[in-house]
Amino acid sequence: MKWIRALSVALAVTAAGAAPAQAAQRPVPGVAWQAKATGSDARFRGLAAVSRSTAWVAGTKGTVLLTRDGGGHWRDVSPPGAGALEFRDVEAFDARHAVVLAIGEGEASRIFRTADGGAHWTESFRNTDPRAFYDCLAFFDHRHGIALGDPVDGRFRVLATADGGRTWRLLPPAGMPAAQPGEAAFAASGQCVVTSGTRDAWIATGGAAASRVLHSADRGRTWTAAATPVPAGDPARGVFALAFRGGPRAGRRRRLPRRTALGARRRRQRRRREELARGRRAARRLPFGRGLAAARPRHGRGRRPHRQRDHHGWRPHLARLRHRLLRHGRLRTGRRLLGGGGEGAGRPSRRGAAAARVRTVAPGGTAPGAGRSSSPRTP
Repeated sequence: MKWIRALSVALAVTAAGAAPAQAAQRPVPGVAWQAKATGSDARFRGLAAVSRSTAWVAGTKGTVLLTRDGGGHWRDVSPPGAGALEFRDVEAFDARHAVVLAIGEGEASRIFRTADGGAHWTESFRNTDPRAFYDCLAFFDHRHGIALGDPVDGRFRVLATADGGRTWRLLPPAGMPAAQPGEAAFAASGQCVVTSGTRDAWIATGGAAASRVLHSADRGRTWTAAATPVPAGDPARGVFALAFRGGPRAGRRRRLPRRTALGARRRRQRRRREELARGRRAARRLPFGRGLAAARPRHGRGRRPHRQRDHHGWRPHLARLRHRLLRHGRLRTGRRLLGGGGEGAGRPSRRGAAAARVRTVAPGGTAPGAGRSSSPRTP
């Protein structure tokens, strides 16, 4: 498959009969490992490093630990009553929000969620099918995520959430290719399913005659399978984990979703820049308007002048420019400061077409009422 060859996917492989790990590791310049005491005797399998200082770990005996000082100190934030569960995966978004997965057959497979740094936990999913065994989970963003389970009735099971892990639903199995005899995912460290971008997901499998990687481009609804050269043919051999370096959209400019607050703020800022540029271009077409159009608004530190408007809807610095031109009698008939309106001027903006029409003055003359100010601030 082309997407297998094109992506730089690192496969973590464990194969029976493979060469033992090297006893002496080559030191990496500038990189060093330090042992940190956690104060717990649990064995940890799940890790989510949120930042340089914040990380979550999950492991045996229902243990979940949180550090906020780069591993210097660890705090036990385990869900109450989960001592008999085996946590193998944790997905965290920050120091307050995290989702953990417990593995096992039947009701041992559960998902917990916290929104206050582990002070309180909510069990958002409990498996009720004794044949199902859930291995790992991954999120596309803060809201959308999937959880992977071993095949039931010949197909892998996929859960999906659209509210940050509060609720989960089982996706229809029709879009999943048939599993090979003995094929399963490894619940080793929560990396048997990974995501990249907002819709792409990959699954690593093993335990069958051939190890495979499954890909979905629609958040888990449909999947395509591709065989890999990783040795298989044994229940303990195959692709254990996937990790991306870069991603399928590396190097492209990501378009922000229209409904996000960040995307809306950037669109507003872009419209303000475009409106200011239109006003300057229109002023340059007027006599003696180049120097005034080049002037920038003056404002103090911490102020937001783009939020200030007069009763005509003008921005203060553009209103000052309009009044200077009116006082010097340099405007011509039909000219508009925002968007233009005379010969060679561009199309008026939706907002500036109604609010930005200026009064005309003959050279050397004075229009009726020209002495009155139409802006609260007159230069």
